[in-house]
Amino acid sequence: MTEPARPLHYLDIGELAGMIRTGSVSSRDVTRALLERIAALDGDLHAYAQVMADAALAQAAAADRQIAAGGWRGPLHGVPVAVKDLFDIEGWPTRAGMRLRSQPAAGRDATVVRRLKEAGAVLIGKPELTEGAYSDHHPRVVPPRNPWRDDHWPGISSSGSGVAVAAGMAYGSLASDTGGSIRWPSAANGLTGLKPTWGRVSRHGAAELAASLDHVGTMARSAVDAGILLGAIAGADPDDPTASLAPVPDFTAAATAGAGAAAGAGLAGFRIGVDAAWNRDDVDAGTRQVLADALATFAALDAEIVDVRFPAVAQAIADWVPTCAMEAAVAHQARYHAMRDDYGAVLAAVIDAGQSLSGTDYQAILLRRAAFRGRVDRVMATVDVLLTPVQPFAPLTLAQIRTLGAQPDLIARLQRYTCPFNLSGHPTLTLPGGFTADGMPVGMQLVAPRWREDALVRAGAAFQARTAWHRRHPEM
Repeated sequence: MTEPARPLHYLDIGELAGMIRTGSVSSRDVTRALLERIAALDGDLHAYAQVMADAALAQAAAADRQIAAGGWRGPLHGVPVAVKDLFDIEGWPTRAGMRLRSQPAAGRDATVVRRLKEAGAVLIGKPELTEGAYSDHHPRVVPPRNPWRDDHWPGISSSGSGVAVAAGMAYGSLASDTGGSIRWPSAANGLTGLKPTWGRVSRHGAAELAASLDHVGTMARSAVDAGILLGAIAGADPDDPTASLAPVPDFTAAATAGAGAAAGAGLAGFRIGVDAAWNRDDVDAGTRQVLADALATFAALDAEIVDVRFPAVAQAIADWVPTCAMEAAVAHQARYHAMRDDYGAVLAAVIDAGQSLSGTDYQAILLRRAAFRGRVDRVMATVDVLLTPVQPFAPLTLAQIRTLGAQPDLIARLQRYTCPFNLSGHPTLTLPGGFTADGMPVGMQLVAPRWREDALVRAGAAFQARTAWHRRHPEM
């Protein structure tokens, strides 16, 4: 096989797809190389809950035959990707970070998994996650370890997805985000994560944490790759009536436009919204510098920087907690009491809290949520994207994470720029914008109007064509 200029395991999806299509490398060779890398690294990193070695090699061999026969399906054909272990894959158990006494194999693929298979992707494994996609790993699960520094947080809940992609053990991963579960691990691991509009992607066959907050999205090493993955899985689904009938944008065209802007066409007329006070108050100096540098990059691309005032988020953050608890109680009601002893303490406490919430209290939350969504819509109508932090402080250490339960103010700060956009349903793109002095990645967030993921991909591709933060990888 022809060796690329960069390590095979860190190639972009589009670059690798071109090599597979032309036969300069086979999908089977690529898949075998990644499986060998998983075998060498994952004993320390613990990214995967389940590695699907034999199935992946069979899918890769089938992809090679189809491509050789002229049946190339697109930029995911023959490319190994991961699927967070809360999506059903026929023949495999969906553990969802849990360790229940009964977790039979799924009898049918989740819609997003079926669509990945139809695109020709090779499913290499199911990354680990926090229990039930909430905030803590099950006591019997060894948590994934951040490949940049193992004394730092890998993010939640898509912790294994972040570690697997950052460490070159997958080219991208399906993930989910209920309060920050794509964005935190993307930021912590130096990745690009795309949380689409709620309803853009079917949730059929995905284990629920909180149905109206759960967003199915993608994690990859670039905005282009995240868009490629989203383009494969997005769209209406008769098995999920909440999946929107809205047309799916051409994310490849959006990425091309973004890259073209960086090459000289510019982002003239593209509006980047900034709430200077929200991005400054109680935000550390390193994060503020990342945002300032990003704005300078966008300004150099001729984007228009627009001052906006984002609505207050304190009540929305406070409302996220009981909303998640109530909906988690509904999601687990069929088995919680029968299998209560199989649940970890943190998830059990959330379900218990949800069961105690009154209907009138929940209705008041729903009304406040609708009003908050409307206020966000008004701001987003004035810009193409909004720039914010992912979190207002430097990457967290595991020692700091262990103190979160005793620091509600720290939890609220962590949720400040993530949970509001689960309540409102707006799409976001997380991408690396710099590094700390000790070499840890620092993420930033772009937010778009609902259904405008193409604006995120365009802006992200333009930024990444002018910068190289997403090209840096941990030393393994």
